[in-house]
Amino acid sequence: MKALRVHEYNKPPSLDEVPEPEVKGPWDVVVDVGAAGLCRTDLHILEGQWEAIQHPPLPYVIGHENAGTVRAVGSAVSNVAPGDLVIMHPLVTCGLCLACRNGQDAHCESATFPGLNVDGGMAEQMLTNARSVVKLDSGLQPAAVAALADAGVTAYHAVRKAAGVLFPGTHAVVVGAGGLGHIGIQTLAAITSAQITVVDRNEAALELAKGIGAHRTVLATSDVEVEKAVLDATDGGAHVLFDFVGEHGAELLAPKLLRNRGQHYVIGYGGEVRLPTIDAVIREISVVGNLVGTYQDLVELMALTAQGRVTLHTRQYPLEAALDAIHDLEAGNIRGRGILVP
Repeated sequence: MKALRVHEYNKPPSLDEVPEPEVKGPWDVVVDVGAAGLCRTDLHILEGQWEAIQHPPLPYVIGHENAGTVRAVGSAVSNVAPGDLVIMHPLVTCGLCLACRNGQDAHCESATFPGLNVDGGMAEQMLTNARSVVKLDSGLQPAAVAALADAGVTAYHAVRKAAGVLFPGTHAVVVGAGGLGHIGIQTLAAITSAQITVVDRNEAALELAKGIGAHRTVLATSDVEVEKAVLDATDGGAHVLFDFVGEHGAELLAPKLLRNRGQHYVIGYGGEVRLPTIDAVIREISVVGNLVGTYQDLVELMALTAQGRVTLHTRQYPLEAALDAIHDLEAGNIRGRGILVP
């Protein structure tokens, strides 16, 4: 089968011919990949940022946002069968550690992460586990939902955590209306009553934001102008700010856009949060990290998607054009999410 593999960091991946995965364990599930999302994390992987964290043996197949059709299952699998359409949670978890038993499977002590430390889904087939597959509603197709497996569930996880304080009259600020941010905007509109202000440097992204739930938008020009516009729009600052960028200065601007006792939710990464301790104390502001969501988060997100309350905006590429898609993502030419279709 064809698969997109990393052979060396800071070099483009290559489309290789590799053996098809096989069912070997009782909980194994082999899926014919219908679509694989392209994520900024994939760019960071190619740069080698994840090598020190995950230590993947090279070469390996990237792709951690995957959906498709079940091809084969192990002897103990009962939740899906060959022919079922599924989306895959990005982690393959053990189900036995305390984190899994507490429903915090994103912190599983024995998890593997297809696309980061084992073979992922930018291929014609991939191997996963019965604990990771969510059966799709009959109205959903893999190409329409694949990127929700990471971008979607990560954005939903952050919004779900903050939903309890985003009651009527509160203000949520979203920084970045791209692949993650446009999902965050929709989930904010779906499960909270907050007023939503969106900041982005791209006018097309802001136009998209207006149509999917944003009440106000701010074009990111200078930091001074953004700060003034956001503080005016929110009557003094965000109760919760969702930073879907996390680099290029967005992470440094974020605390200035909060009101006292505001919360800075960090979702995008690559930069460095710097907050004077006296500001944290006097203003009682907090910084909240957000990893990928749980299996339950993905189930809930699929329910919202089936109801039509979350729609993934995508640009599709054939698997053979993966390098073109990567270039377009690097150049900021993709609105929403890039999707590779084998």
